[in-house]
Amino acid sequence: MKKIVLREDQMPTSWYNVVPDIPGGLQPPLDPETLQPMGPEKLAAVFPMALLEQEMSQERFIEIPQEVMEVYKIWRPSPLVRANKLEEALGTKAKIFFKNEGVSPVGSHKPNSAVPQAYYNKREGVKRLTTETGAGQWGSALALATSKFGLECKVYMVRVSYDQKPYRKFIMQAYGGEVVASPSMDTKTGREILARDPNTPGALGMAISEALEDASSRDDTNYALGSVLNHVVLHQSIIGLEAKKQMEIAGEYPDVVIGCCGGGSNFAGLIAPFVPDYLDGKKIEFIGYEPASCPSMTGGKLAYDCGDVAMMTPLLYMYTLGHDFVPPGIHAGGLRYHGMAPIISALVRDGIVTPKAVHQMECFEAGILFARTEGIIPAPETTHAIRGAIIEAMKDPNEPKTILFNFSGTGLIDMPSYDNYLSGKLSDYAYPQEQIDAALARLPKVG
Repeated sequence: MKKIVLREDQMPTSWYNVVPDIPGGLQPPLDPETLQPMGPEKLAAVFPMALLEQEMSQERFIEIPQEVMEVYKIWRPSPLVRANKLEEALGTKAKIFFKNEGVSPVGSHKPNSAVPQAYYNKREGVKRLTTETGAGQWGSALALATSKFGLECKVYMVRVSYDQKPYRKFIMQAYGGEVVASPSMDTKTGREILARDPNTPGALGMAISEALEDASSRDDTNYALGSVLNHVVLHQSIIGLEAKKQMEIAGEYPDVVIGCCGGGSNFAGLIAPFVPDYLDGKKIEFIGYEPASCPSMTGGKLAYDCGDVAMMTPLLYMYTLGHDFVPPGIHAGGLRYHGMAPIISALVRDGIVTPKAVHQMECFEAGILFARTEGIIPAPETTHAIRGAIIEAMKDPNEPKTILFNFSGTGLIDMPSYDNYLSGKLSDYAYPQEQIDAALARLPKVG
């Protein structure tokens, strides 16, 4: 069987919240001004209360609203696919499966959270949402979601991706979203950054600051975040919940579960429903692959840090490279973030998740092999997961292990990246440790 597709009536009706099952628990977010634990009251200025309740929930299962389910059905359940042609090309006895989240209307996993975020904001009377986007996948997803619920949407898109990925911008505009390159002249934060460095490539931390400033300045506007936060991971758990059912139908159980890691939501969403099995003694590995040019888990530090350059977000306890870290303009724009989701960070801390770093050239090579064997061109971000699956399959080609990875997005809108790779214009880049150390030295002083 090449692929397994669930019926609509087999789709999960609740999200799974992994937080209660993390052995060491999560550290609370801190107020950047007082350094004291932050309650929902202050965050309610830019988030709807329903999402804040999910952010801090200790309930293992949270029901998916029917209105959200109806939008999900446009593309969910998503297929689980056996990459048998990739297996043959590698000459491995491993079985490789991938959860194809590239089938969504915007070609990635991001609508899994964008849709409920737009729904809960609409329900609480919000008229407009602001957000940031790196590769453009999240911005596209939120533009889609706001169009479904009649909200306005403004997206601050990291400048290097704005230039590299024009078709993402066009998708957002097609759904009615407004898009500007970040840093921009539309906010005080953007103007200050441009005054210091007019040629900056931008960074997600900068774009978050701009979107937060925008949202804070208008009573009708809230802010939406596409990764990192607990409620985003919660929404993405539908990936893993479906995958578990599909693996059962296939008569398989994964020995290794893999995802690419930027902020961590697609990887967390896939692995979360398998974590209780691990804690019950099931032999299973979780490996998150991040870019060597932005190595928050493998080169950063577990500490309290802000999620943005202007230090407007709460302090989150996470693996970080420093909130003012500016990564190079590699083509996996969705992985250029200085911090890792607190949930993933806690799972790394507790020894449940193993982080690994890979370079962009080996990832693009894996992406081309995948395209030529499985027929699907992956997003540059997704090639990190594919490279990870290949690495795990080839550790011992004669070992009949079962590998599951998240195909987080299609690359059909990222062809300029492939053009640069195929024409020899790309190179590897490992971020200098001294520059990482300098960014880490500017972390907020907590405790």
